[in-house]
Amino acid sequence: MTSSRRLSFFLPNTFTALNLACGFAAVTFAIKGDFYKSCMILILGGIFDSVDGRVARMTGTQSSFGEQFDSMSDVVSFGVAPAFIMYLHSLNQLGRIGVVASFIYLLCGALRLARFNANIDRVDSNFFQGLPIPGAAIAVIGYIFLTLSYPLLNDYPAIAAVYTIFYAFLMISNIPFNSFKKSEWIKNHKRWTLFIVFMLLSMLFTYEQIMVVIYISLYVGGSLVYFFINKGQLADIFKEPESPEDDFHVQDD
Repeated sequence: MTSSRRLSFFLPNTFTALNLACGFAAVTFAIKGDFYKSCMILILGGIFDSVDGRVARMTGTQSSFGEQFDSMSDVVSFGVAPAFIMYLHSLNQLGRIGVVASFIYLLCGALRLARFNANIDRVDSNFFQGLPIPGAAIAVIGYIFLTLSYPLLNDYPAIAAVYTIFYAFLMISNIPFNSFKKSEWIKNHKRWTLFIVFMLLSMLFTYEQIMVVIYISLYVGGSLVYFFINKGQLADIFKEPESPEDDFHVQDD
């Protein structure tokens, strides 16, 4: 294997490792009580996570090893880290209930990743089957940011528990969440798409303590409304294909 080819295989896994490092760093900052830095570094981890797959596809270096490494990194950065951050920040006030709520989030995140890996060739790429685990992590980050702007929320840890469990169950639900990978509107309006993305990012970096929770709430809320309006058409979107045995019939001579 040439040195350039080795570098091509090395690059996507490097971004995956950086994502894992961000998850670890986020936990260490949370232990120190610096929840703002903890959440910001998780956002950085999300950026690295979005890059590794694209780099692998661009370089033609997708591999089973890379997929498994990416999933293990995601369960740390978007499963363990958010659950731990939410527990240290809010849920520890609830005692055992807080521990259970945090674990439910982690468990659902791990199940979401396992189901994604098992059904990767079956699910329509237009939709995610359940809320992706990075989306749930963003929801946790958004809640932490919101409490930094409105400290009164810290007096009601039960809200944090319900919020955490709600997003946990969204991950293992069969509700379709649009991936926008094959959006015709985006393809036909690239300039408008670029402008909208630029405006959203500008608002995010200016008012991050409010905009993160607004963005994820709009995405989740819009997806839920779309699902309930089109429930009949989307009922079988994630239905597993019938096995070959189901189509086998013994014929008489």
